[in-house]
Amino acid sequence: MSQGIRATGLTKRFGETIALRGVDLSVRPGTVLGLLGPNGAGKTTIVRILATLLSADEGEARVGGYDLRTQAHQVRQLVGLTGQYASVDEKLTGRENLVLIGRLLGLVRSEARHRADTLLAEFQLDEAAHRAAKTYSGGMRRRLDLAASLVGRPRILFLDEPTTGLDPRARLELWGLIRRLVTEGTTVLLTTQYLEEADNLAHDIVVIDRGRVIASGTPEQLKARARARALVVHARDEADLEAVERIVSELTASQPEINGLRVTAPAADPDVVAHVVRRLDASGISVDELMLRSASLDDVFLAITGHHAESDETAGRETRQSP
Repeated sequence: MSQGIRATGLTKRFGETIALRGVDLSVRPGTVLGLLGPNGAGKTTIVRILATLLSADEGEARVGGYDLRTQAHQVRQLVGLTGQYASVDEKLTGRENLVLIGRLLGLVRSEARHRADTLLAEFQLDEAAHRAAKTYSGGMRRRLDLAASLVGRPRILFLDEPTTGLDPRARLELWGLIRRLVTEGTTVLLTTQYLEEADNLAHDIVVIDRGRVIASGTPEQLKARARARALVVHARDEADLEAVERIVSELTASQPEINGLRVTAPAADPDVVAHVVRRLDASGISVDELMLRSASLDDVFLAITGHHAESDETAGRETRQSP
């Protein structure tokens, strides 16, 4: 039976708020699908529906070949879930947390202990196995969270923004663990706000905004559609801002975004930097910064939708509205 995921027309309402508006997505067995979008886009709602924690109002989905509506019990036996925040008991040790989960999953005591010890070693937590989870660093807690979701040996793993709050080193370590799981055959649905994370881990990406799928494809296809790079010019004097904006607009054939004295525009051609330098020099304009950077999540949304990704404050309705 297929280990993949397929959903069509998923719709979910919370009162007057429509969290999902007919979402279609597919995850091929043994691959990572990156579900990319800002806070409040609907990512967590999708994960909760596919993990059988929430029912869709409309639409259909099959997880591992099983129908969510009629075979939820079979789906639960296949999946593991790591949410945005630590789900372990901080008062228990790392080993006690994993043993407890094993027992709740029906493992006999000896098997639960063996599975806990195996995972602690695999996730490099064996030296901290007998310490209370509250003493763990952020990276260690996320590794323990991921280990907890694997106690039942799930064939399908949902990772809901697993690197939130991690420092760069801990994020890279967690990426390595995820890659290893996929190599071993695990199917992963990963939600994230970071294009870089999706680019590093995902075989395919679905971009969601305001409860709708607005783009999908491989990371390479998505970056090409988003033009992959952004030109950033920081004017030194406010009096030069209008001229800088005009030069950037003409050379990138786009409408730049203005933030203070910083002018930003999507740029497909890396040679645009040299052209901008010549135009600025000819106009006698000095700038404090001139660079070409990789596309950010906001660049992707701007290129695809014509508007920026919403801020945390205005887009957090999903979390507040979800039960």
